[in-house]
Amino acid sequence: MQYGKYYHIYNRGIDRCNLFNEPGNYQHFLNLYDKYISLVADTYCWCLMKNHFHLLIRIKDENEIEALLPPDCKKRDEEWQWRTQKIITSNTNVLSKPGENELKKPIPFRMFAHLFNAYTKYYNKCYDRTGSLFEKNFRRIPVESEDYFRKLIIYIHFNPVRHGFTKNVWDYPWSSYGSIISLKATKLKREAVLGWFNQKADFVYLHQTVNKFDDIAHLMIDE
Repeated sequence: MQYGKYYHIYNRGIDRCNLFNEPGNYQHFLNLYDKYISLVADTYCWCLMKNHFHLLIRIKDENEIEALLPPDCKKRDEEWQWRTQKIITSNTNVLSKPGENELKKPIPFRMFAHLFNAYTKYYNKCYDRTGSLFEKNFRRIPVESEDYFRKLIIYIHFNPVRHGFTKNVWDYPWSSYGSIISLKATKLKREAVLGWFNQKADFVYLHQTVNKFDDIAHLMIDE
């Protein structure tokens, strides 16, 4: 995962098992996502399905990530540590830099691993299960064209329709569609997304009419 690049991220339950059984599961995953991923990536689109999920993200540049780190070397959080402090946890998501007081920067790939591990622990505790929950290697496809970017957003939002969970994109509660057309505060890159569609009206119209993705099928992830 390269800094400054856009990616379509996908993962599913091991052996296609469920990841989400009730509303609290979806919400807890989103809370963990904000905790672990917001530091290293911008999110443009997402959809959580019962046994898999899709994300459209941009890995932030290194300097963007550094700007979000605490200025006081006495601070400590789960995502990073300072060389002069005693490391209590066994985190491996950091990249050391030379110098006694240099911070160790979060690595995007590792932050996703922490997200999956944290959610697995929560899920296993909730449902009295053990072992892995997600497939080992989450899949990621670089998004390198404007056309792919726009159609991928619609494709991700159409997942609940394609899988028979809802008749209309806007009826499904666990996707970014509602946040993008809403006026409420959001951490999504809403304005950037709408900018790719010229205006909100075009965004809504295309979600009502486009449901075929044959021309980008070779870039899709097998679900």
